[in-house]
Amino acid sequence: MTTAAELRSGKTHRDENFPVASWIIHPRHRAPILAFYNFVRTADDIADHATLPADEKLRYLDLLEAELLGKGDSQEEAVHLRNALAQRSMPPRHALDLLIAFRMDVSKLRYENWDEVIHYCRYSAMPVGRFVLDVHGESTSTWVASDALCAGLQINNHLQDCAKDYKNLNRVYLPRDALAATGATVEMLGEPAAPAPLLQCLQALAARTESLLGEGKPLAAEVRDFRLGLEIAVIQAFANKIVRMLKVRDPLRDRVRLSPLELIGHSVAGLTGEAMRRAVGRPAQSRSAAGS
Repeated sequence: MTTAAELRSGKTHRDENFPVASWIIHPRHRAPILAFYNFVRTADDIADHATLPADEKLRYLDLLEAELLGKGDSQEEAVHLRNALAQRSMPPRHALDLLIAFRMDVSKLRYENWDEVIHYCRYSAMPVGRFVLDVHGESTSTWVASDALCAGLQINNHLQDCAKDYKNLNRVYLPRDALAATGATVEMLGEPAAPAPLLQCLQALAARTESLLGEGKPLAAEVRDFRLGLEIAVIQAFANKIVRMLKVRDPLRDRVRLSPLELIGHSVAGLTGEAMRRAVGRPAQSRSAAGS
Protein backbone atom coordinates (compact mmCIF):
# COMPACT_ATOMS: atom_id res chain seq x y z
CA MET A 1 0.00 0.00 0.00
CA THR A 2 1.17 3.50 -0.80
CA THR A 3 1.96 5.35 2.41
CA ALA A 4 0.67 8.84 3.05
CA ALA A 5 4.24 10.14 2.90
CA GLU A 6 4.55 8.95 -0.70
CA LEU A 7 1.71 11.31 -1.64
CA ARG A 8 3.61 14.38 -0.43
CA SER A 9 4.04 17.24 -2.89
CA GLY A 10 7.65 17.79 -1.94
CA LYS A 11 6.86 21.06 -0.19
CA THR A 12 8.66 21.49 3.15
CA HIS A 13 8.61 23.94 6.03
CA ARG A 14 11.19 26.00 4.12
CA ASP A 15 8.68 26.69 1.34
CA GLU A 16 6.01 28.38 3.45
CA ASN A 17 5.11 32.09 3.47
CA PHE A 18 6.25 32.27 7.08
CA PRO A 19 9.00 30.72 9.20
CA VAL A 20 8.26 27.31 10.73
CA ALA A 21 10.33 26.42 13.79
CA SER A 22 13.15 28.64 12.55
CA TRP A 23 16.44 29.17 14.38
CA ILE A 24 14.68 31.88 16.39
CA ILE A 25 12.62 29.27 18.27
CA HIS A 26 14.38 27.60 21.21
CA PRO A 27 15.78 24.19 20.12
CA ARG A 28 13.76 22.34 22.76
CA HIS A 29 10.54 23.38 20.99
CA ARG A 30 11.56 22.75 17.38
CA ALA A 31 11.16 18.95 17.31
CA PRO A 32 7.45 18.84 18.30
CA ILE A 33 6.65 21.78 16.00
CA LEU A 34 8.34 20.07 13.05
CA ALA A 35 6.61 16.77 13.87
CA PHE A 36 3.31 18.64 13.84
CA TYR A 37 4.20 20.41 10.60
CA ASN A 38 5.15 17.18 8.82
CA PHE A 39 1.91 15.50 9.87
CA VAL A 40 -0.13 18.51 8.74
CA ARG A 41 1.79 18.93 5.49
CA THR A 42 1.25 15.26 4.64
CA ALA A 43 -2.48 15.51 5.27
CA ASP A 44 -2.73 18.80 3.37
CA ASP A 45 -0.92 17.34 0.35
CA ILE A 46 -3.30 14.38 0.34
CA ALA A 47 -6.32 16.70 0.32
CA ASP A 48 -4.74 18.74 -2.50
CA HIS A 49 -3.53 15.78 -4.58
CA ALA A 50 -4.41 16.42 -8.21
CA THR A 51 -5.24 12.84 -9.24
CA LEU A 52 -6.14 10.90 -6.09
CA PRO A 53 -9.89 10.13 -5.98
CA ALA A 54 -11.88 11.80 -3.22
CA ASP A 55 -12.72 8.54 -1.46
CA GLU A 56 -9.03 7.62 -1.38
CA LYS A 57 -8.13 11.02 0.04
CA LEU A 58 -10.63 10.55 2.84
CA ARG A 59 -9.37 7.02 3.49
CA TYR A 60 -5.81 8.27 3.92
CA LEU A 61 -6.94 11.12 6.18
CA ASP A 62 -8.87 8.62 8.31
CA LEU A 63 -5.78 6.41 8.47
CA LEU A 64 -3.60 9.30 9.63
CA GLU A 65 -6.15 10.11 12.34
CA ALA A 66 -6.40 6.50 13.48
CA GLU A 67 -2.64 6.12 13.79
CA LEU A 68 -2.27 9.50 15.51
CA LEU A 69 -4.68 8.06 18.10
CA GLY A 70 -2.56 4.94 18.48
CA LYS A 71 -4.37 2.54 16.15
CA GLY A 72 -1.46 1.38 14.04
CA ASP A 73 2.12 2.21 13.18
CA SER A 74 2.29 2.24 9.37
CA GLN A 75 2.28 6.01 8.82
CA GLU A 76 5.53 7.59 9.94
CA GLU A 77 4.24 11.15 10.28
CA ALA A 78 1.35 10.07 12.51
CA VAL A 79 3.56 7.91 14.72
CA HIS A 80 6.21 10.61 15.00
CA LEU A 81 3.68 13.24 16.06
CA ARG A 82 1.96 10.80 18.44
CA ASN A 83 5.29 10.18 20.16
CA ALA A 84 6.15 13.89 20.27
CA LEU A 85 2.80 14.67 21.88
CA ALA A 86 3.22 11.85 24.39
CA GLN A 87 6.61 13.19 25.47
CA ARG A 88 4.93 16.48 26.38
CA SER A 89 1.67 15.00 27.67
CA MET A 90 -0.19 17.01 25.04
CA PRO A 91 -3.52 15.94 23.52
CA PRO A 92 -3.92 15.61 19.72
CA ARG A 93 -6.78 18.12 19.59
CA HIS A 94 -5.12 20.64 17.25
CA ALA A 95 -4.02 18.01 14.73
CA LEU A 96 -7.51 16.50 14.79
CA ASP A 97 -9.01 19.93 14.11
CA LEU A 98 -6.76 20.32 11.06
CA LEU A 99 -7.94 16.98 9.71
CA ILE A 100 -11.47 18.40 9.77
CA ALA A 101 -10.30 21.16 7.44
CA PHE A 102 -8.59 18.76 5.08
CA ARG A 103 -11.76 16.67 4.84
CA MET A 104 -13.60 19.90 4.03
CA ASP A 105 -11.08 20.52 1.25
CA VAL A 106 -12.02 17.20 -0.29
CA SER A 107 -15.76 17.78 -0.21
CA LYS A 108 -16.36 21.55 -0.16
CA LEU A 109 -15.38 23.45 -3.29
CA ARG A 110 -17.22 26.77 -2.80
CA TYR A 111 -17.81 29.23 0.07
CA GLU A 112 -20.88 31.42 0.32
CA ASN A 113 -19.59 34.28 2.46
CA TRP A 114 -16.79 35.58 4.68
CA ASP A 115 -18.16 33.80 7.74
CA GLU A 116 -17.87 30.44 5.96
CA VAL A 117 -14.25 31.21 5.09
CA ILE A 118 -13.50 32.13 8.71
CA HIS A 119 -15.18 28.90 9.82
CA TYR A 120 -12.83 27.03 7.50
CA CYS A 121 -9.88 28.95 8.96
CA ARG A 122 -11.01 27.85 12.43
CA TYR A 123 -9.94 24.35 11.44
CA SER A 124 -7.33 24.96 8.72
CA ALA A 125 -5.21 27.68 10.33
CA MET A 126 -6.08 28.59 13.90
CA PRO A 127 -5.06 25.18 15.34
CA VAL A 128 -1.51 25.74 14.06
CA GLY A 129 -1.03 28.86 16.15
CA ARG A 130 -2.75 27.29 19.14
CA PHE A 131 -0.44 24.27 18.95
CA VAL A 132 2.72 26.41 18.87
CA LEU A 133 1.45 28.44 21.82
CA ASP A 134 0.66 25.26 23.75
CA VAL A 135 4.13 23.85 23.05
CA HIS A 136 5.57 26.99 24.64
CA GLY A 137 3.22 26.79 27.62
CA GLU A 138 1.51 30.07 26.76
CA SER A 139 -1.88 31.10 28.15
CA THR A 140 -5.00 30.34 26.14
CA SER A 141 -5.74 34.08 26.44
CA THR A 142 -3.30 34.50 23.55
CA TRP A 143 -5.54 32.46 21.27
CA VAL A 144 -7.71 35.45 20.32
CA ALA A 145 -4.87 37.35 18.65
CA SER A 146 -3.32 34.12 17.37
CA ASP A 147 -6.55 33.05 15.70
CA ALA A 148 -6.78 36.39 13.88
CA LEU A 149 -3.16 36.24 12.71
CA CYS A 150 -3.48 32.63 11.53
CA ALA A 151 -6.73 33.32 9.69
CA GLY A 152 -5.10 36.30 8.00
CA LEU A 153 -2.16 34.15 6.91
CA GLN A 154 -4.55 31.55 5.52
CA ILE A 155 -6.60 34.04 3.53
CA ASN A 156 -3.42 35.67 2.19
CA ASN A 157 -2.57 32.23 0.85
CA HIS A 158 -6.06 31.78 -0.61
CA LEU A 159 -5.73 35.06 -2.49
CA GLN A 160 -2.21 34.32 -3.70
CA ASP A 161 -3.19 30.86 -4.99
CA CYS A 162 -6.75 31.58 -6.14
CA ALA A 163 -6.06 30.84 -9.81
CA LYS A 164 -4.04 27.70 -9.11
CA ASP A 165 -6.66 26.33 -6.71
CA TYR A 166 -9.37 26.87 -9.31
CA LYS A 167 -7.46 25.46 -12.27
CA ASN A 168 -5.94 22.45 -10.49
CA LEU A 169 -8.62 21.53 -7.96
CA ASN A 170 -11.78 23.44 -8.96
CA ARG A 171 -11.64 24.82 -5.42
CA VAL A 172 -12.57 28.46 -4.78
CA TYR A 173 -12.19 30.10 -1.38
CA LEU A 174 -13.36 33.51 -2.63
CA PRO A 175 -16.84 33.95 -1.14
CA ARG A 176 -19.69 33.86 -3.65
CA ASP A 177 -21.23 37.02 -2.21
CA ALA A 178 -17.94 38.93 -2.56
CA LEU A 179 -17.68 37.87 -6.20
CA ALA A 180 -21.30 38.84 -6.86
CA ALA A 181 -20.83 42.25 -5.21
CA THR A 182 -18.35 43.30 -7.91
CA GLY A 183 -19.93 41.40 -10.79
CA ALA A 184 -17.09 38.86 -10.89
CA THR A 185 -17.51 35.19 -11.73
CA VAL A 186 -15.61 32.09 -10.74
CA GLU A 187 -14.73 31.45 -14.38
CA MET A 188 -12.66 34.66 -14.43
CA LEU A 189 -10.08 32.81 -12.30
CA GLY A 190 -9.15 30.90 -15.43
CA GLU A 191 -8.02 34.04 -17.24
CA PRO A 192 -4.31 34.97 -17.59
CA ALA A 193 -5.04 38.29 -15.86
CA ALA A 194 -7.90 39.24 -13.59
CA PRO A 195 -10.71 41.16 -15.32
CA ALA A 196 -11.60 44.41 -13.54
CA PRO A 197 -14.54 42.98 -11.51
CA LEU A 198 -12.43 40.09 -10.22
CA LEU A 199 -9.48 42.34 -9.40
CA GLN A 200 -11.82 44.62 -7.46
CA CYS A 201 -13.11 41.62 -5.50
CA LEU A 202 -9.61 40.30 -4.75
CA GLN A 203 -8.36 43.66 -3.56
CA ALA A 204 -11.43 44.20 -1.38
CA LEU A 205 -10.81 40.82 0.24
CA ALA A 206 -7.16 41.77 0.75
CA ALA A 207 -8.25 44.94 2.55
CA ARG A 208 -10.52 42.89 4.79
CA THR A 209 -7.66 40.48 5.47
CA GLU A 210 -5.41 43.39 6.40
CA SER A 211 -7.88 44.33 9.12
CA LEU A 212 -7.84 40.73 10.34
CA LEU A 213 -4.05 40.80 10.54
CA GLY A 214 -4.35 44.00 12.54
CA GLU A 215 -6.40 42.11 15.13
CA GLY A 216 -3.49 39.69 15.46
CA LYS A 217 -0.87 42.39 15.92
CA PRO A 218 -0.80 42.25 19.76
CA LEU A 219 0.18 38.57 19.78
CA ALA A 220 3.97 39.03 19.76
CA ALA A 221 3.72 41.21 22.85
CA GLU A 222 1.24 38.92 24.61
CA VAL A 223 3.43 35.81 24.64
CA ARG A 224 5.86 35.38 27.52
CA ASP A 225 8.52 33.47 25.60
CA PHE A 226 11.01 36.00 24.21
CA ARG A 227 12.10 33.92 21.22
CA LEU A 228 8.53 33.03 20.28
CA GLY A 229 7.65 36.72 20.43
CA LEU A 230 10.43 37.42 17.94
CA GLU A 231 9.26 34.65 15.60
CA ILE A 232 5.70 35.95 15.69
CA ALA A 233 6.92 39.48 14.91
CA VAL A 234 8.71 38.16 11.82
CA ILE A 235 5.60 36.23 10.71
CA GLN A 236 3.50 39.37 11.17
CA ALA A 237 5.97 41.41 9.12
CA PHE A 238 5.82 38.89 6.28
CA ALA A 239 2.02 38.74 6.36
CA ASN A 240 1.68 42.53 6.39
CA LYS A 241 3.94 42.90 3.36
CA ILE A 242 2.10 40.19 1.40
CA VAL A 243 -1.32 41.67 2.10
CA ARG A 244 -0.09 45.10 0.98
CA MET A 245 1.04 43.48 -2.27
CA LEU A 246 -2.35 41.81 -2.67
CA LYS A 247 -4.09 45.17 -2.30
CA VAL A 248 -2.37 46.54 -5.42
CA ARG A 249 -1.32 43.52 -7.53
CA ASP A 250 -3.10 40.98 -9.66
CA PRO A 251 -2.32 37.48 -8.31
CA LEU A 252 -3.41 35.93 -11.61
CA ARG A 253 -0.70 37.84 -13.47
CA ASP A 254 1.78 39.33 -10.99
CA ARG A 255 4.26 37.85 -8.60
CA VAL A 256 2.88 38.09 -5.05
CA ARG A 257 5.74 36.49 -3.12
CA LEU A 258 8.56 37.87 -1.04
CA SER A 259 11.97 37.83 -2.69
CA PRO A 260 15.00 36.59 -0.73
CA LEU A 261 16.04 40.19 -0.05
CA GLU A 262 12.54 41.07 1.12
CA LEU A 263 12.52 38.04 3.41
CA ILE A 264 15.77 39.17 4.99
CA GLY A 265 14.67 42.78 5.26
CA HIS A 266 11.33 42.04 6.86
CA SER A 267 12.91 39.46 9.17
CA VAL A 268 15.37 42.05 10.45
CA ALA A 269 12.62 44.64 10.83
CA GLY A 270 10.38 42.25 12.74
CA LEU A 271 13.15 41.03 15.01
CA THR A 272 14.46 44.50 15.73
CA GLY A 273 11.07 46.01 16.40
CA GLU A 274 9.98 43.31 18.85
CA ALA A 275 13.36 43.16 20.60
CA MET A 276 13.27 46.92 21.14
CA ARG A 277 9.68 46.82 22.35
CA ARG A 278 10.57 44.21 24.95
CA ALA A 279 13.75 46.03 25.94
CA VAL A 280 11.90 49.23 26.80
CA GLY A 281 8.87 47.39 28.19
CA ARG A 282 6.38 49.03 25.87
CA PRO A 283 2.92 47.54 26.50
CA ALA A 284 1.06 45.49 23.92
CA GLN A 285 -0.96 47.53 21.44
CA SER A 286 -4.68 47.28 22.00
CA ARG A 287 -6.68 45.22 19.55
CA SER A 288 -8.87 48.16 18.68
CA ALA A 289 -5.84 50.26 17.86
CA ALA A 290 -4.20 47.39 16.01
CA GLY A 291 -7.15 47.06 13.72
CA SER A 292 -7.33 50.77 12.91
